[in-house]
Amino acid sequence: MAGWRRDSFRGVSPEEAELLVSRGEVRVLDVRTQEEYRDLGHIPGSILLPVDLVLSAAATIPAEGEPLLICCERGVRSAAAARLLSRAGFEGILNLSGGLARWKGPREFSSGTPFGPQGPSSWLVENASCLPRGGNALDVACGTGRNALILSAAGFQVRGVDRDPSKIESLDLLARRLGLPLSAEVLDLEEEQGVDLGRESQDLVLVIHYLHRPLFPSLIRALRPGGILIYETFTREQAERSGRPSSPHFLLEPGELPRRVAPLEVLRAREGEFEGRMISGVVARKA
Repeated sequence: MAGWRRDSFRGVSPEEAELLVSRGEVRVLDVRTQEEYRDLGHIPGSILLPVDLVLSAAATIPAEGEPLLICCERGVRSAAAARLLSRAGFEGILNLSGGLARWKGPREFSSGTPFGPQGPSSWLVENASCLPRGGNALDVACGTGRNALILSAAGFQVRGVDRDPSKIESLDLLARRLGLPLSAEVLDLEEEQGVDLGRESQDLVLVIHYLHRPLFPSLIRALRPGGILIYETFTREQAERSGRPSSPHFLLEPGELPRRVAPLEVLRAREGEFEGRMISGVVARKA
């Protein structure tokens, strides 16, 4: 869209928005709460990502493609989200003027979750009360940075590592555009000689949807005394359900994760089906 500048967006009336939605010419991002999305209804096909988690969208929703139409109940939260995603590199962002309070098009009343492919890890968000008050954070196998960006915006000095250069390049660009204290580094976490993640340098270590069993000693060494490890990944039952991942090298056995993080003190744990996936997670603290 010629004439658009970064950090900009355009308001559209409910009537124009309804026409764009009916033609399939926009992607709809709803930044209200889960309760509002469910109880007040939402535009069919819209992605739910509350405004305080919307930074993850910069890493998970492709900037290319149809413009994003962002909506909330009155148009205020959506304007804040539109401004942030414009800074992240999205072009042609549209804000539903007046919000869904003025929307007269079709609505759905189904439940939604902000912890799907576009959002951050629910295990991280639900355990925010266990996080240190700032400091250094290491996001292991960070991918495009859906969790690293949230942590960085929360005030952590984040180091994100992943073996995929394209994902690291994308995350580094996002961090610079948004002015976040985040460094992204290409690192092969499965080197035969082992990986050094530092010694007692991290207040928080995060590992989501990744398993390489020889890495656990390095994760524990990287934590400072009192530091927190948040870890969650798939169990063997996930392969039985969906077939992916299929290799036992990437799947936890029942009850395995708490044993793997010893001698850390397990503060919280969960295992079973969450968001349609069979997973195991722990929050553990170094003595």
